[in-house]
Amino acid sequence: NKIMLVSGDRESEVTYLAELLGIKETLASQNPEQKVAIVRAETASAPTLFMGDGINDAPALASATVGIAFGQHSSVTAEAAGAVIMENSLVKVDELIHISAAMRRIALQSAIGGMVLSIIAMGFAAGGYITPVMGALLQEGIDILAIANALRLTWSRKIDTDLNGQ
Repeated sequence: NKIMLVSGDRESEVTYLAELLGIKETLASQNPEQKVAIVRAETASAPTLFMGDGINDAPALASATVGIAFGQHSSVTAEAAGAVIMENSLVKVDELIHISAAMRRIALQSAIGGMVLSIIAMGFAAGGYITPVMGALLQEGIDILAIANALRLTWSRKIDTDLNGQ
């Protein structure tokens, strides 16, 4: 993973923030066009995530694989981003990444589990062990299991984070 700090702010501010976050590669005083060029170059070699909080970040947000807008400052920025985080906090970004990974994992479990159970049920139906009505009811039960598994994330109150409230 490559982490860069690309900002329109002054070098001293960018360097200070980079040191706080442990980011080694920084680019300061970048205008919107330069940010877009950087994001497009990085996106050509790997998926990218770009975070921004102003109108000048909207083009880069739209160019990235995933764009995350901070705050409620601009509807243009929110429109360009794939996600909007209402508070300016890296902890919230970390939580979003963990929630996204959990959602993907649970969706795959639900889809693959549902298909496997359906294939097994089809095998029993093909062998004559399940009537069509029983097969339809069994399929509904499989669908309910997949939906219940997908809802599992909503039951948990705790959201994982790597930043531990920093």
